[in-house]
Amino acid sequence: MLETIKSSLRKSFSMKDLGEATYILGIKIYRDISKRLIGLSQDTYIDKVLKRFNMQDSKKGFLPMSHGVSLCKSQCPSTPDEQEKMNAIPYASAIGSIMYAMLCTRPDVAYALSVASRYQSNPGEAHWVAAKNILKYFRRTKDKFLVYGGEEELVVNGYTDASFQTDKDDFRSQSGFVFCLNGGAVSWKSSKQETVADSTIEAEYIAASEAAKEAVWIRKFVSELGVVPSVSRPMDLYCDNSGAIAQVKEPRSHQKSKHILRRYPLIRENR
Repeated sequence: MLETIKSSLRKSFSMKDLGEATYILGIKIYRDISKRLIGLSQDTYIDKVLKRFNMQDSKKGFLPMSHGVSLCKSQCPSTPDEQEKMNAIPYASAIGSIMYAMLCTRPDVAYALSVASRYQSNPGEAHWVAAKNILKYFRRTKDKFLVYGGEEELVVNGYTDASFQTDKDDFRSQSGFVFCLNGGAVSWKSSKQETVADSTIEAEYIAASEAAKEAVWIRKFVSELGVVPSVSRPMDLYCDNSGAIAQVKEPRSHQKSKHILRRYPLIRENR
């Protein structure tokens, strides 16, 4: 199949076969043929990012965001002196550099980055400390990488979760999901919800609905590849809230949940 693709491309483009790829857009590719494993790492890219922001000799962090840390708009600069001090800090550049690693190989920093990235227009000292904490965590975990392989059958599984009203400015909840294929994560996201949830059940239901949208896209994409036979079967999406699961199976419309059921119907349609 691979040779057929190469032959087809040669008919349209002038190209040279350099063998198996080792680096793609700063992502290092590891292979273990004997164990049928493949890994993706960005250790070199992370080293460059740490040096760019003078964090190469910093302490090594254990978590991308420390427990109990809460960011909000009240921590933004409130005086001209504070504003001038923060103008000299490359906050947006740091967030962008972290985001590229998160999108490619580091789903473990998705939540911390989602929170820190909300204050790029007017970051304060507390926000900069949170961004540097992610870089400190990178310093400890830069050698970690995504690994795929080792499973007999290719199956896509999804996992979804939510945290209730974590944003202190508008009291919105946080959604998160990850989809795994052949032992490794292939799609992930952590973001603030667009609707204010009145309960943990609503927050979990909204998160599951957003994950269902991604599941539909993944299913269509993988189906066209034709390499995952199991994609024709229903895709499993795991949620840890029994109330949200019950709402998906048997929706009960009442005054407090009508807006949720109407705005997020996709998960029920794809059961």
